[in-house]
Amino acid sequence: MTAMLRDKLRDKRLVANSFSRAAPTYDSVAGLQRDTADYLLSWLPDIEPKVVVDLGSGTGYASPQLRARYPKALLLSLDLAEGMLAYARDRHSLAQHKHVCGDAEQLPLADNSVDLVFSSLAVQWCERPEMLFAELARVLKPGGQVLVATLGPATLVELKLAWAAVDDDCHVNEFLPLAEVNEAAVVLESVKQEAQLRVLEYGKLGQLTHELKALGAHNVNARSRQGLSTRERLRKLTQAYERTRLASGALPASYELYFCHWRKPQS
Repeated sequence: MTAMLRDKLRDKRLVANSFSRAAPTYDSVAGLQRDTADYLLSWLPDIEPKVVVDLGSGTGYASPQLRARYPKALLLSLDLAEGMLAYARDRHSLAQHKHVCGDAEQLPLADNSVDLVFSSLAVQWCERPEMLFAELARVLKPGGQVLVATLGPATLVELKLAWAAVDDDCHVNEFLPLAEVNEAAVVLESVKQEAQLRVLEYGKLGQLTHELKALGAHNVNARSRQGLSTRERLRKLTQAYERTRLASGALPASYELYFCHWRKPQS
């Protein structure tokens, strides 16, 4: 883990509360999240699991697909945000399906009890990856598998650079590079990995910031108060972001995506 992230761990209550509040609006702006989950779902292995965990299940988008692929398995939707779980519980009533509120770094699951963990755009909120992977290794059965889609540090790089022109606070969430994720994942065997860069386009900066708030993914890092007024800060931010406008006329927002497949050793 980088020194910067180690010194500025997020308050998990803020993360959980942010996503809980966003539950009713999340799906309306979650195009990238759905596309990412769909691609990770295409990686599902041909196995017959008894227990499948959707880690960071959110509004439950992947639940019907996981149930259809593994109809005999017990499906556990696990999320840190109680509001997300409540919203998903109301939307998805599936056979052999339970919703569990829990922390990925302290999984409320028994040792050697899970055959497959599926996690799309959730584990980037875990800033102690060594604890995350230790927990995954603990709960997985020997030979159990993990599919993860997560975000890298180039995510929203344009917004980071624009804020840097305003002040030196941390306004954009920071995520770990794949090399550090893999260092923490040495307790598991790597099966397959892929990195992608997706660039979304917006007409105005306000469209991006509105979307991040609706997703619950706006900045949850602790920040110090700066001297500029809110109006002046917004003016400077907008001016700086305008410098990134593409030849097409759109404002870009980059997302660095990592897709990873791990397996727990048999012994």
